[in-house]
Amino acid sequence: MGNEPKVELREVNLRHFTAEGEIEALSRVSLRIACGEFVSIVGQSGCGKSTLLSLIAGILRPTEGEVLIDGRPVQGPSRQVGYMLQQDYLFEWRTILDNVLLGAEIQGLDLKAARRRAEALLERYGLGDFIYGFPHQLSGGMRQRVALARTLCTEPEILLLDEPLSALDFQTRLALADEMAAILRREGKTVILVTHDISEAISMADRVIVLSRRPGRVKAEHAIAYPSGGGRRPTPFETRSAPEFGAYFNHIWGELEVHVRR
Repeated sequence: MGNEPKVELREVNLRHFTAEGEIEALSRVSLRIACGEFVSIVGQSGCGKSTLLSLIAGILRPTEGEVLIDGRPVQGPSRQVGYMLQQDYLFEWRTILDNVLLGAEIQGLDLKAARRRAEALLERYGLGDFIYGFPHQLSGGMRQRVALARTLCTEPEILLLDEPLSALDFQTRLALADEMAAILRREGKTVILVTHDISEAISMADRVIVLSRRPGRVKAEHAIAYPSGGGRRPTPFETRSAPEFGAYFNHIWGELEVHVRR
């Protein structure tokens, strides 16, 4: 990782104007995310986690402050950024291969090259036998692997993940977290994961950013390391048995202000 951030937010404020009046969603958010870093963002519902991703993706513009990629202000959606949502949004009438090619088609990329990438991605992710099948033939975890392949097929440098595992059952989430973390680290992408699951954030990311209640601001940051691994980064599943895991979890849980008030 170099010294210059891949993604940077400088004193970002965002206000929404509704019929009921002005709502402040984010307040003075400043972040620096290095090239190749895997960062998780956690916080209570409504604190602005997904809004941050929309700002980085260029879907929203800040009310004040700057959002930069490679030192240049974000002016709108860019091919540099891939966005994966909670729902897979696969088109049931398109084959798995055609679903993966959708982003390349929309962006006007070379479809022959994109098809080669799509086939290679699907083969690598254990979906080679389903290339000409349809989404209804796949399990939830398989569908999310297709959605990830679709996002990676356009070769983005930055990957934004908005609760990509939350619709899955617990066992599938654990297995897919391992797979996704391995894939994304191997691909060398800069990854920003939004999740409400503290365990998921700690197990997958290099750094966890905690947002306050709305208006969202950066309340804390935690560099995640596992010295007990002897220099090898444990898989997300393995981290849950690591001695460091419980300390990270308890600290972040305390910062989230989710305790029941009587």
